Amino acid sequence: MRSAVLGSLLTLALGAAAFAPALADAPDGPSRVFTGRDLFGLRVAGDPQVKPDGSAIVYVRATYDIMTDRARRAIWLVDPNTGAQAPLVADDKASAISPRWSPDGARLAYVSAGGDGPPQLYVRWMATGQTARVATLEQAPGDIAWSPDGKSIAFTMLTPVDSASLGHPPAGRPEGAKWAEPLKVEDRVTFRADGEGAIKPGFSHIFVVAADGGAPRQITFGKFDDQGPISWTRDGQALVFTSNRNVDWARDPQESEVVSVSVTGGDLTTLTHRKGPDGNPVVSPDGAKIAYLGYDDKLRGYENVRLYVMDRDGSNSHVLTGALDRSVGDPEWSSDGKSIYVDYADHGVTKIARVGLDGKMADVTEGLTGGGLDRPYSGGEFSLGGNGVVAFTMGDAGHPADLAVAGRGGVKRLTNLNGDLFAAKTLAKVEALPVKSSFDGKAIDAWIVLPPGFDPAKKYPLILEIHGGPFSAYGPVFSTDDQLYAAAGYIVVYSNPRGSTSYGEAFANEIDRNYPSHDYDDLMSVVDTAIAKGSVDPDHLYVTGGSGGGALTAWIVGKTNRFKAAATQKPVINWASEVLTTDGYNGMAKYWFGKMPWEDPMAYWNRSPMSLVGNVTTPTLVIVGEEDNRTPPEEAEQYYAALQLRGVPTALVKVPGASHGGLAGRPSQSAAKASAILAWFDRYK
Repeated sequence: MRSAVLGSLLTLALGAAAFAPALADAPDGPSRVFTGRDLFGLRVAGDPQVKPDGSAIVYVRATYDIMTDRARRAIWLVDPNTGAQAPLVADDKASAISPRWSPDGARLAYVSAGGDGPPQLYVRWMATGQTARVATLEQAPGDIAWSPDGKSIAFTMLTPVDSASLGHPPAGRPEGAKWAEPLKVEDRVTFRADGEGAIKPGFSHIFVVAADGGAPRQITFGKFDDQGPISWTRDGQALVFTSNRNVDWARDPQESEVVSVSVTGGDLTTLTHRKGPDGNPVVSPDGAKIAYLGYDDKLRGYENVRLYVMDRDGSNSHVLTGALDRSVGDPEWSSDGKSIYVDYADHGVTKIARVGLDGKMADVTEGLTGGGLDRPYSGGEFSLGGNGVVAFTMGDAGHPADLAVAGRGGVKRLTNLNGDLFAAKTLAKVEALPVKSSFDGKAIDAWIVLPPGFDPAKKYPLILEIHGGPFSAYGPVFSTDDQLYAAAGYIVVYSNPRGSTSYGEAFANEIDRNYPSHDYDDLMSVVDTAIAKGSVDPDHLYVTGGSGGGALTAWIVGKTNRFKAAATQKPVINWASEVLTTDGYNGMAKYWFGKMPWEDPMAYWNRSPMSLVGNVTTPTLVIVGEEDNRTPPEEAEQYYAALQLRGVPTALVKVPGASHGGLAGRPSQSAAKASAILAWFDRYK
């Protein structure tokens, strides 16, 4: 039945021509606009790593295999001066990820994943091209870090424990009898995670292995999770990492400290001591200081993550970015130890900045882009090397992430991974759309996506597309969903309403204990501003969004009937059920509501889209991944059932095998999901 619903919607989408793009295709030739099949042709750069002397860069290139419908990742080597590149580690049967240079640049460690068995840790000798697996691991390694002398590699890995049990099945099972599977007993606070499903019983700990091969040696122990990134002290005698080793750690997910452990003796020293998360430690080149990230936990929905520095023993801790009203991430020391590089998002645009030990900041470059494709979230990655080379993933609204470098000569893009694909396509154009909120005149950043062949004299239907989070941000970034909507003849608008990140703590916390609220007014102002430009047909408005955007979509159709149709994707519908069934249930109620559902049920109900379902007349499609552990399918099913009971036109689409974060993870499903939404909107043209 589920596949039949999806199939019927896709049939409608493939046959629909309600708002055909103005740009005609060549007879019997390939489409000149972006299509669902083009998702298989996209290539994306990620995880750049500069060789210590700055003479080379490796990065992970993601491609999409049309036969397996999955991403395949390979490691490529690039000359930062000429841009010449070649595959370094590429396998048709396995992905190569997490490349990390040895301190002398002579070797490269990486993880090979996707073959038989768990991912494994390998080292490649660059001079000879020879590769060796350094150990046989029973679990996937993570957070790779070379020792300063290049003789050892530290990494994190799960140490399994037995599953919980309670009682036993009856004795005396006859030989050959086929009894039911044993009971599944759970006693952990956190037992499932989106994208992972049921979490394997065990704890993440730190291991060290000889770089030329050997038996891994476990360094940390206990019923706690130890997390990277890992940083070695300069003498190679200790490792610095992140952990929460409090007795009730599982019920306090925001709490963590920077911890040091002796490589030889296993002695632990907690270096930070405050209420709030401290992590991402990086030891300075001279070994005297540690940079790290954190904030004071005020039990609010959002706090700026700040950059701190302390002495190696944990003393003299002080904040460096206290004057910056933005979150920072991914600290890296400069080679001379006089500054620290971080990234941060400002008005949806991700930048790299250099922060001096006196707290003075200077932007290095901007335009970073992450590896996500379906929606235009801000993000990106960078790496430092010798000679002042900064490698980063760069993109814009017309280009997914490529590899670029910034240095004394300015910014240079080294790859054009989608040049061949896009040379034959006319993509939708994305322009900034400044908006003032009707609620209080607050400035709201928005962008308008114009269909290929856009004619300003014509009237186009409009799709309002809303980001999730809600504490996240869109930016002028490539989006397959928006390109597909625009190629079908729609104008698309997306924005960063109050509650979005990259605008400071006050802007984000406008929705603290107050979500949804006046973000609704911001979104309606975005639509009104787009209409005022003159090319939008105000009688053909549509709305969609995912996660927090799905919740806002359901909220909107409960507040207004101005939209012809809606598609709520992986939504929150009933906050009381959401906070008790999400994989993050140990923190959501605490930080977003302040009280539990049984303590203040009306606060939960008044902010639930379900409370407005009695007002809904808008035909509303409901979409969710079958393996969603963040906004579980039961949320979508509640809304679908309520709409059915009220006689509101609706359909439920479940994406097989898809998690919350992976709703668009496979190209065929990503294209099918967008096609289903377009088909639904076409029904109500």
